[in-house]
Amino acid sequence: MLWHAPVSNDVWLAEYKNNGSNEWMRSQNQSSSKIAVAGVDPFIVYSASFTGLIPGSTFTYRVSKNGKAVFSSEAKALKSPEQSYRVVISGDMGAGTNTSKKIAFEINKAKPDMVAIAGDIVYSRGLVSEYKTKFWPVYNKDIADTLGAPLMRSIPFVAAVGNHDALTRDLNSFPDALAYYYFWDQPLNGPNGKEGGAFVPALTGSEANKKALYDGAGEKYPRMTNFSFDQGNAHWTVIDSDPYVDWNDSTLRDWVAKDLAAAGNATWRIVLFHHPGFNSSRAHYEQQQMRSIAPILEKGKVDLVFAGHVHNYQRTYPMTFVPDNLGSQLVAGTNNIKTGKVVNGRWTLDKKFDGKRNTKPNGVIYIVTGAGGQGLYNPEQQKDIDSWQRFTTKFVSTVHSFTIMDVNGSELVLRQVDINGKEVDKMKVTK
Repeated sequence: MLWHAPVSNDVWLAEYKNNGSNEWMRSQNQSSSKIAVAGVDPFIVYSASFTGLIPGSTFTYRVSKNGKAVFSSEAKALKSPEQSYRVVISGDMGAGTNTSKKIAFEINKAKPDMVAIAGDIVYSRGLVSEYKTKFWPVYNKDIADTLGAPLMRSIPFVAAVGNHDALTRDLNSFPDALAYYYFWDQPLNGPNGKEGGAFVPALTGSEANKKALYDGAGEKYPRMTNFSFDQGNAHWTVIDSDPYVDWNDSTLRDWVAKDLAAAGNATWRIVLFHHPGFNSSRAHYEQQQMRSIAPILEKGKVDLVFAGHVHNYQRTYPMTFVPDNLGSQLVAGTNNIKTGKVVNGRWTLDKKFDGKRNTKPNGVIYIVTGAGGQGLYNPEQQKDIDSWQRFTTKFVSTVHSFTIMDVNGSELVLRQVDINGKEVDKMKVTK
């Protein structure tokens, strides 16, 4: 768990107890990091972990300041591989819009065990100041209503970075950029790239501004954009899909392959990143760089790939893909901003799978779930089936929505639910 506090000499402590127990236990591995970037009042981010929790149970925790409890909440412990569980997945959420707030309220109604964000965590530059105005007030609101919900204090969140989280690297113009590295505490088991290398862009800015980032982020920068973890009976691989990643370099490709190969005991293998490789929208269609690792995902027996970036919902047929090449870099706009790569190739579709009677897919199913709060893309295409790519079987672009994934052993049910709580898509996958 994480919490923030002003810089002071106060003593902070996190404690927890399992339900039914009267014994408060101190958190393990409590640590803190001072965030002192230009333009923002300095503050401390505290981190603590809880062990000895009963899998799938509800527990209580509290945070004390100088011996006096100032915050408490109930929360859910992660499920064991034998237990059923529910995950909500959505991208492009931290916009601070009325729709993002209403989506948060609907997510809270779904009572998930975990929330996974498919990138673009906060708009529009991933700044500390933007988290304070557009993210925490919505997803950690004290009371659940159409303006948000107390989600983050109660259930685990995991997030992939998107372009709005990680592309801003000018620390002179935006010294509180890259706040992802301050506010998230995710595994550091991915490859450790170097600035200016194949998958970590170079920073610009004064030495003082760079040092403020290094000091505040610690070992999380720049490693925390590629990682993996297990939840229930599923293995999740989270990847940075931003266009600065050079997939011609073997480092990240090899890590993804080895990570999936090591997940042999997982019933389900799920991949999360921001930019969809397979997208039928006219918006961002050319940003196909993630197609280049499709053979790696297939060899790694991935079941589902979730992405955002495109602000609507799309589902492919189960498919395999053979790329002709890893793509040519595109350049768009007057600022020479790299937007992505076109990756041509040949796909094979499993049209026998319908998610109802035939529930055993032959191939990877790719989901775009980017309708979490920003303006919708290409509503005119929803009924224009001729405008869809041949790999697309479902396209919902006229209403905001999010994904609910229910897993019970060897059965997985995916539902797409709109901002009004209406189900707009459903499929079942079995093993």
